Amino acid sequence: MRARTALTAVTAAALLALAGCSSDYTADDCAAAINGTSTKTNRPTECQDIPADDYETILLNQAVKEAINGLDQDDQDLLDYHDDGSLNESIGGDD
Repeated sequence: MRARTALTAVTAAALLALAGCSSDYTADDCAAAINGTSTKTNRPTECQDIPADDYETILLNQAVKEAINGLDQDDQDLLDYHDDGSLNESIGGDD
């Protein structure tokens, strides 16, 4: 009886360990890894386990950040003011 309980416990532990072998990368890791070659089908390693909808959202977010940061400072300030009524770098910046 003890042998069966021990075997069951070891088997359960092994299955849990195998189930936990998936990537430890997070959405933040994925966003940091995205570069100019990242596309819907060409994902960085850090993004392989991210669900497709989440990955597309991360890609879109990165594209918007790049577009805003590519604006000159006056245009960024204009968007910033319209965002929340003040110039507090809520839009653009080194984010």
